[in-house]
Amino acid sequence: MTQPVCVAGVGMIPFTKPGANEPYPVMVSKAVTLALHDAGIGYDLVQQAYAGYVYGDSTAGQRALYEVGMTGIPVINVNNNCSTGSTALFLARQAVASGAADCVLAFGFEQMSPGALGSHFNDRPSPFDRFEAAADELVGNQQIPLALRYFGGAGLAHMQEFGTPLTTFAKIRAKASRHAANNPLALFRTVVTEDEVMHAPVLWPGVMTRLMACPPTCGAAAAIICSPAFAKKHGLQSDVVILAQAMTTDKAVAFEARDMREVVGFSMTRDAAAQVYEAAGIGPQELDVVELHDCFAHNELLTYEALGLCPRGGAQQFVDDGANTYGGQVVTNPSGGLLSKGHPLGATGLAQCTELVQQLRGQADQRQVDGARLALQHNLGLGGACVVTLYGKH
Repeated sequence: MTQPVCVAGVGMIPFTKPGANEPYPVMVSKAVTLALHDAGIGYDLVQQAYAGYVYGDSTAGQRALYEVGMTGIPVINVNNNCSTGSTALFLARQAVASGAADCVLAFGFEQMSPGALGSHFNDRPSPFDRFEAAADELVGNQQIPLALRYFGGAGLAHMQEFGTPLTTFAKIRAKASRHAANNPLALFRTVVTEDEVMHAPVLWPGVMTRLMACPPTCGAAAAIICSPAFAKKHGLQSDVVILAQAMTTDKAVAFEARDMREVVGFSMTRDAAAQVYEAAGIGPQELDVVELHDCFAHNELLTYEALGLCPRGGAQQFVDDGANTYGGQVVTNPSGGLLSKGHPLGATGLAQCTELVQQLRGQADQRQVDGARLALQHNLGLGGACVVTLYGKH
């Protein structure tokens, strides 16, 4: 990065179940307006916008943003599966860091349908064809939905290598619910116990129950990214900055390792995190709070290890010690994460950003992590892309 980048404003709306949502232009208008208000600027000062969504027609970003204003600025639509929102953030940060723009909007949204994720284009090669072949070889179980098979298979690989019990994933899910109980924007705010998670309907015997999977969700979130000079000129908040950011995609190891953990992006996460730590000159032990991509409880556990929060094979002990929550080593997903807050694909990365900016400002109310100064965001999309972002209090 050639210059520091400030996160001047953030905003998100409460996430909802499909069918309970407003139309996507309304959701976006509300989230973007919140971010502009939080920053203290009008839309007329925004010079570029990056719109993230997965399920929508081309230029849906423009359609949504035109509810806020029509100023003729570039609007770029972004689709990177579940890492879409943070990909929009990555591009917005690049635009400001390079000097191409002084004030940029990143926003994400999703108007989802009930049920498991699936393909909409069945008359051409699927971007998941190689992932499907790997899953067929390594885990079989073709009768269960795609994402469940991938991440469940990755969790199963960890269980088989390290003896990780299913109860460890249940503990992660129960922790998410305790955190979400303090988040008024979360979809699920009811606390569930480890035992309730274990006795939820079984999706894959011995591998996953329904409560270990995140729900399809609708929602929107946004962030205003600007240069320090722009923030100073307009009297904006400039205390939260992006210290480092990295984006990775799959390497050959994703399939050559013949390991479902690699298929779902373990090395993508590890490599992106390593780049961020090196660029910022810190280690994972210095982090205060982390928002990570817990699309399944299994992926949260794998991500502890990929981010270096604990050693390979150390995730069960990390969970058992309470190192992943308040009073422990690092608070993970104080928002409730995807498991409880919900996962509207295009909005998730900006929702994570919103949570961490509020944490660093000391505005997270009952979720507040005391003295938070370094916050890490991890957003993963299969197919694949991973974005890791480090925020600091300036």
